[in-house]
Amino acid sequence: MQSERATRLNALAADVSRCRRCPRLVAWREQVARERRAAFADEEYWGRPLPGFGDPAARVLLLGLAPAAHGANRTGRVFTGDRSGDFLFAALWRTGFANQPTSRARDDGLALSDAWITAAVRCAPPANRPTPDERDRCLPWGVAEMRLLSEVRVIVCLGAFAWDAALRLTAALAEPGVAPLRPRPRFGHGAELAGERYRLIGCYHPSQQNTFTGKLTEPMIDAVLERARGLTGAPR
Repeated sequence: MQSERATRLNALAADVSRCRRCPRLVAWREQVARERRAAFADEEYWGRPLPGFGDPAARVLLLGLAPAAHGANRTGRVFTGDRSGDFLFAALWRTGFANQPTSRARDDGLALSDAWITAAVRCAPPANRPTPDERDRCLPWGVAEMRLLSEVRVIVCLGAFAWDAALRLTAALAEPGVAPLRPRPRFGHGAELAGERYRLIGCYHPSQQNTFTGKLTEPMIDAVLERARGLTGAPR
């Protein structure tokens, strides 16, 4: 069963990486891959949409906003190769979800246990700001991914954009006739929302703006991840 699921997730990842649904995002991600940052001038950029990655049997899913132009858009793995990822993967290691505290490249040996990481929008957007239309065109990829990740019960939403995307995602996955929540629940760090199948937990995004200013600290993100683990009943 696990082998079949992994095979289907790999096939979905290949489909995601070929997506060209959003002309603005296609143009931007490919421009960035050609006009590389000087520090990475000798590297070959991924320059394509980013599939999720992690443990196919994960019970915890971490949902981010979108790939960073010179981070995941360069390395080909979500949250890999930038300061946000440095902060996130160190926290996943401290809380037992990752086998190492760093993530530099797709082949660096990182493995996740009981966690899957993905993004609401799969391409790096200009100024890190996808449009509502771009967000909605990416939604079917998230739906397909979640249908394969059948063990997921907790979604950690990294930022308000991811919280909103998770609400849309879980609504799309709901049984026919289930009405969306009104009013829409508001995002907050540590906020929780229990649904029929999934529980959402809010966490400030591990951006440099949040981590450098102390809006998000190591104890804060660790507490969210430990809460997510506790809700699944999984031992450390």
